[in-house]
Amino acid sequence: MTDKYTQLVNQGLGRNLAKKLGLPQPAFLRRYQPGQPLITGPVLVQGSTPGADSLAAELLAWDLDVRRHAVPRERLGAIILVLDDVVTPEDLAGPVLVVAASLRDLGPGGRVITVSRPASDTADPAAAAARQGVDGFLRSLAKELRRGATGNGVLLAPDVAPTSPSSLAAMRFFLSGRSAFVDGQFITVTGTGSDPQDTPDRPLAGRTAVVTGAARGIGAEIARTLHRDGATLVLVDVPAAGDRLAAVANEVRGTALQLDITTPGAGQRIIDHAVQRHGGLDVVIHNAGITRDKLLANMDEAKWNSVININIAAQLRINEALLASDHFRTAPRIVSLASTSGIAGNRGQTNYAASKGGVMGMVRATAPLIAAYGGTINAVAPGFIETDMTARIPVALRELGRRANSLQQGGQPIDVAEAIAFLASGAAGGINGQVLRVCGQNLVGA
Repeated sequence: MTDKYTQLVNQGLGRNLAKKLGLPQPAFLRRYQPGQPLITGPVLVQGSTPGADSLAAELLAWDLDVRRHAVPRERLGAIILVLDDVVTPEDLAGPVLVVAASLRDLGPGGRVITVSRPASDTADPAAAAARQGVDGFLRSLAKELRRGATGNGVLLAPDVAPTSPSSLAAMRFFLSGRSAFVDGQFITVTGTGSDPQDTPDRPLAGRTAVVTGAARGIGAEIARTLHRDGATLVLVDVPAAGDRLAAVANEVRGTALQLDITTPGAGQRIIDHAVQRHGGLDVVIHNAGITRDKLLANMDEAKWNSVININIAAQLRINEALLASDHFRTAPRIVSLASTSGIAGNRGQTNYAASKGGVMGMVRATAPLIAAYGGTINAVAPGFIETDMTARIPVALRELGRRANSLQQGGQPIDVAEAIAFLASGAAGGINGQVLRVCGQNLVGA
């Protein structure tokens, strides 16, 4: 659905009027297009650690214009602040204030990225305070950025270097237009990750991926994005959506499987179809889901059970079949759709929030099980995304949902699809059990 307000305040009279009245002025976001530069403008890498030096050298190898020291009044594409060795809160002042002096030089659609360590990985109170301080600093800074710029962070486990494959994959994702609607978020890298066939433009070449709920909306956009990235596709939806499902499958040159995922044996049917038609199965995207919104006082058993069954119970059964199958063993990837409703809650969505909270719990508990096969499972939690469902929300509530984030606009289905494609890639093999919010930094919730 078109956001006419954003169009209005980005041109002529509308722009001037919004400025005079102090109205929100959301910027057009820099979204990924094949063949475009990773970032426009110099990249300032701040930090005096060996990790900062090695990261700067790696970014130079990407043909980026890297600066180790700021040049006054030079328009920057990104600022990367490497804080991987802070041990006391006092250690933050120097590098943070150096970055502060360069913020006004950050261009439209720019990026600020921190590289640090999780507070939970140290028993030292001072070091934990410093590391958690980076979290509060970055999330607050992200709310100060304007003109479509975003701020995000990469968290490195103790034995993970800033230049490990998955660390660099997270860095590339945050720098690129693929992360346009990801703001104020952290990705934790717990392993190195590796895939010699992984390339930035077609990271899923040679991989077979299943997408459930693929007939329309976010599911169809996921299918298109995975196809763009080289995947062979199996698209799943209920028989009632058969015509739309076939149209999307033809568009992405995949195969369609009409299947109710809540039926017994659905997981094995998906595996058998992928193996028989495409020779294997590597990636599963759990996108299928429904809403049956009611205040809990008005909730009946049918509405509660249908949401739980489709949104989480079916995923659990399918995952059980996947983990038991010898056909899901080559660096397997599972990505599930959660929701910010499952993080912050939402009035009238107790059943939906319970199901999406359940998805996040499932992801964290399944992570060590799939890691035994060299695989990963992660979740993407969208916020307000412009879909047919949000288009039916009353106008006042819809506008509130759009503006209640740091980017002051709704996301697009492609924003969710880009995050999923990144987590499904080989280079993201060191990212496991994580929940990545795609919400423009909602002003509610964690």
